[in-house]
Amino acid sequence: MTRRILHIDMDAFYAAVEQADHPELKDKPVIVGGSRRGVVSAASYEARKFGIHSAMPVFQAKRLCPHGIYLPVNMRRYKEISRQIMRTIEQISPLVEPISIDEAYVDITGTAALHGSPRELSTRLKQTIYNQTSLTCSIGIAPNKFLAKIASDMDKPDGLTIIEEDDVADLLHSLPIARIPGIGKRTGQLLKDLGILTAADVLRFPLPFWLKRLGKGGANLYEKAQGIDSSPVTSHAEPKSCSAEDTFSTDLSDPAELRKWLLLQAQNVGRDLRRNGLFGRTVTVKIKFADFRVVTRSRTLQQPTNCTHAIFQVAGQLFDEVKISGKIRLTGVGVSNLCTAVPQLKLFPQASVLRQERLDQAIDDIEARFGKKAVKRGTLFDFDPR
Repeated sequence: MTRRILHIDMDAFYAAVEQADHPELKDKPVIVGGSRRGVVSAASYEARKFGIHSAMPVFQAKRLCPHGIYLPVNMRRYKEISRQIMRTIEQISPLVEPISIDEAYVDITGTAALHGSPRELSTRLKQTIYNQTSLTCSIGIAPNKFLAKIASDMDKPDGLTIIEEDDVADLLHSLPIARIPGIGKRTGQLLKDLGILTAADVLRFPLPFWLKRLGKGGANLYEKAQGIDSSPVTSHAEPKSCSAEDTFSTDLSDPAELRKWLLLQAQNVGRDLRRNGLFGRTVTVKIKFADFRVVTRSRTLQQPTNCTHAIFQVAGQLFDEVKISGKIRLTGVGVSNLCTAVPQLKLFPQASVLRQERLDQAIDDIEARFGKKAVKRGTLFDFDPR
């Protein structure tokens, strides 16, 4: 049976959701991002005509398109729409692997008798999603995940591209090497120095050559240059980390204010961990200075936790260990080394620990019922994170 992998990618997702929710924004350059000093999270296709793209600094985007409509990130709404879309996708196959809020792989091998040909299935799926959300998506179908992802990007927006086995050799012969996922700066420079412009150029060198220079990454590159990718569609991949970070509207140097940001970020991370039934052992703090220098510090705990206060305590200690020189542009808090098992409690837990856990539960319950703005910790009562 011929393997068939579908990759679905929502078109300009955040911006498209804003346009669907606010019809007056249709056909206008919409840019979704953080503050003036943040980066672009998504740009509508109208905005992309001005050269705006994801991860571009907002100040740079405003130079390119000063008349654009700049909106804050409304993650709660985007997640709500994403869940609706994923539920629709899950109706066509049990093997669905979300890889971000707006894209997923689906293994549709052997589903023709149930859903029709891959083209018929994809056309119907695109129409269903549009009817439900007023959003368009681009779909690529190929014999493996690597090629399916390339296919979904070949006819954006609202595209449908199918790569058959007989098409692979011709595709790779002219496929720019930068289109192969996972090629970073170091590998990209190496390939450039070797004069490799297309995927087919990789095969000018034998596998041992790539293994010597790039290790396992070299083997992966060599396989993809031949159109080979045996990785399965994994429907329940466990998250590896949970983090939150913020770029400030102005550079900060006041330790008290910076610690409030750390508490807010620890609170967001703790909430997400508890919501997903996860605990983490490693706490990481990220600090970006005004000159864009980045420092990170991590500490692994004896016992995993999802308690906001515990995460904040460690984050604060890590922050204090950094020699602060100059103003700070961004801070972030992350927790990794995750597990789902409930940590083994001590025979007589400290009363302070129990109080903090009960406080977390109370805040979570209130937020679930009335929204995140319904309650604040005392330390953050007069704190306006804008």
